[in-house]
Amino acid sequence: MDDDATLTIGAFAARARLSAKALRLYDRLGLLSPAHVDPATGYRHYRADQVERARLVVLLRRLDMPLARIAGIADAHGDEAAGLLDAYWADVEARLAAQRTLVGFLRGRLSGRSSEMYGKFTVETVEVPAQLVITESRHVLSEELPAWIAASLARLEEAAGTCGGVPGAPFVVYHSEVSTESDGPVEACVPVADEAAARAWAAAHGRERQMQVRVEPARRLAFTRVAKAQVAFPQILAAFEAVEEWLEREGLTYDGPCREIYFADWDAAGPEDPVCDVAFPVRAQTG
Repeated sequence: MDDDATLTIGAFAARARLSAKALRLYDRLGLLSPAHVDPATGYRHYRADQVERARLVVLLRRLDMPLARIAGIADAHGDEAAGLLDAYWADVEARLAAQRTLVGFLRGRLSGRSSEMYGKFTVETVEVPAQLVITESRHVLSEELPAWIAASLARLEEAAGTCGGVPGAPFVVYHSEVSTESDGPVEACVPVADEAAARAWAAAHGRERQMQVRVEPARRLAFTRVAKAQVAFPQILAAFEAVEEWLEREGLTYDGPCREIYFADWDAAGPEDPVCDVAFPVRAQTG
């Protein structure tokens, strides 16, 4: 058949192995538009040379690829299209690896072997004095969290250079749960040495990213130290739960939101190097 010939939507659907309903959806999304729509009848006609694009869409959908990414691949050519496919599949494999780890974590919990996981973590307490900190807050979901933590702490550490330097370890406070459905908020905090300079900085820049300066009160923290490889979700959940279990066993109660304290050079650390403390402010139970 001549590639310039047109096919009715029914004939095209049969050749492309797509339903007419799917073709109408892809048209609305701008993914596969008809070559011509009869203004009088509204009938859709497609060129024969659009069959290849339609079949590509069908195959990419079998990979559970979102329509927006399908459009990018279908509009690209050669190595560029192949590169976009490779990028998508790398994302899929990373997601599957994270889900596989989560399954292992949940299997341990459901089978009653959580204590085996918690036994990997040693919990201690430490008294932390009051600190002046500059902070940045945001509502963020779990998939966005690692990138946001890295970027926000980098911004705050750069600002701290004008506020007398950084006299303590940066930390991140979870004011509410962060998951795929709950978005915190989360607060990144960097200690600074010069209060006057910090307050001047906050007055000048605070509105940009919900930045502020405040005093973090003195606290008693119960914490466990984790390696770089354990910081990733869901491995870090076991660390949080290990501390919570220890608090219950020791008769302590929460005295503020939980946090992660980053004391090491992340880029220089290896997978087994300790980089972070998972910590809960605590106090003795009363009554």
